[in-house]
Amino acid sequence: MSLRARMGLASGVAVALAVIAVAVSAYAGTRSELTAQVDNSLRNLATPILENAGVLPRPAGGPGPGGQGGGGQGALGGQGNVGGSRFPAPAQGQGSVFSSSDCDGGLGLDVGRGGGFGGAQGLRQLVSSAGGVCVVAGQTTKIPVDSTAKALAAKGSGQYFTTAQVGSTHLRVLVYGVGSHGALMVALPLTDVDKALRSQLLLMIVIALAGIALAALLGILVARTALAPIARFTQRTESIATTPDLSQRLEVEGDDELARLANTFNTTLDALQRSVDAQRNLVADASHELRTPIATLRANLQLMRDEDRLAPEDREALREDMIEELDELTGLVGDVVELARGSKPSGAVGDVRLDAIVKDLADRTQRRAPQLTVLTSIEPTLVRGEPDRIARAVANLLDNARKWSPSGETIEVGLHGGTVTVRDHGPGFHDEDLPFVFDRFHRAKDARSKPGSGLGLAIVRQAAEAHGGSAEAANAPGGGALLNVSFGRPIEIEQQASETPISAV
Repeated sequence: MSLRARMGLASGVAVALAVIAVAVSAYAGTRSELTAQVDNSLRNLATPILENAGVLPRPAGGPGPGGQGGGGQGALGGQGNVGGSRFPAPAQGQGSVFSSSDCDGGLGLDVGRGGGFGGAQGLRQLVSSAGGVCVVAGQTTKIPVDSTAKALAAKGSGQYFTTAQVGSTHLRVLVYGVGSHGALMVALPLTDVDKALRSQLLLMIVIALAGIALAALLGILVARTALAPIARFTQRTESIATTPDLSQRLEVEGDDELARLANTFNTTLDALQRSVDAQRNLVADASHELRTPIATLRANLQLMRDEDRLAPEDREALREDMIEELDELTGLVGDVVELARGSKPSGAVGDVRLDAIVKDLADRTQRRAPQLTVLTSIEPTLVRGEPDRIARAVANLLDNARKWSPSGETIEVGLHGGTVTVRDHGPGFHDEDLPFVFDRFHRAKDARSKPGSGLGLAIVRQAAEAHGGSAEAANAPGGGALLNVSFGRPIEIEQQASETPISAV
């Protein structure tokens, strides 16, 4: 399923659920309101009967039973009081009340003529405490009596509303306890209420179905509108992915999430283009640098065909030249491979004692160049990284200093605050060369006559940046080159009591 379909389905379902919830709430509210109206009508029907019977007190100032004014609460639901074994006589004009002469052994009910289901009087009957049923004179229909009504009649107190079914007629029933005489049951039909609820239910179903259909349509429209920029973005990225031209970029409009995504994608393309350009330049520069030693080797090999014609000293010189060219070629290939690694770690990463590496390489430099003096000032330093890569970078720094230091001069090697410092007392850098000291294959005019590939310091910078550090070049005060290289933030270790003083190795 596509993203557009999922978004449309999700929004449509959300709106549909909201429409259904509103419809259900409206239906439940209407049913509650109509039922409450019927319940009020039942209370109004039962109140006069209960007041005449003395179960409920009459309102203040009104005529009480037997012509006496009542002082109690007149609304149904107040505390009733059944006095004596007989119900008092009704007030004038109120009709008959419960009697105890002609219903199931002395308990009767005669409160006027009974009406039909739709009459204003509704259905009325008395359930005795023994479970017998007395109906209004002339009323032929009885209200169904369940176990709950019989239990309340036996108890003689309490009230509740319920529903009942008589034939095809749905009734709402009020059951009210009348003391030792049982319980009064008053019922009204719910025909009009059910009809109104059915009409509303049908209307709610129609509205819900229309709302669901509208929600589905709006969901599709919303998904299409919301995903239109993403569709254009996708088409554009697919076009860029299928073309070799990395100079293309996405158009950025606005500052919303899609604009941020486009900017991020463009930034990724910038990084990719820089990487590809760097690799192309490396290959082009390496191939250019490889031509010289390969051409020299080819020429020497051609001369070796006629070595019988050469003097012994010429043959020996030719062999030494071939060995030197092979060594230079091997070193160049190794440097190119090292640069091709980039900043990605390729070896085991761990805690590295940088001070030990610098000290060992400084000792090696002194052994290789006995005509020079190597001075060191090294403090204990621990960094996190690849020991072989760090050692290669430090070795290149010292080899560069050794190559440019005149005989009898000094190379100063320091390690403080995690930064390796190497200073020679050679000619230093020309001002125009300083920005390019660490570039690949960059060689100053004075260096072109010396052996080397121009990759040594480029490897130094790449190793430093791979470890989160940096490499800087400058001319030292008083002459000579000064190179500062760090390999990331040093790890805290216990410092020695005193730093190693500058000393000759």
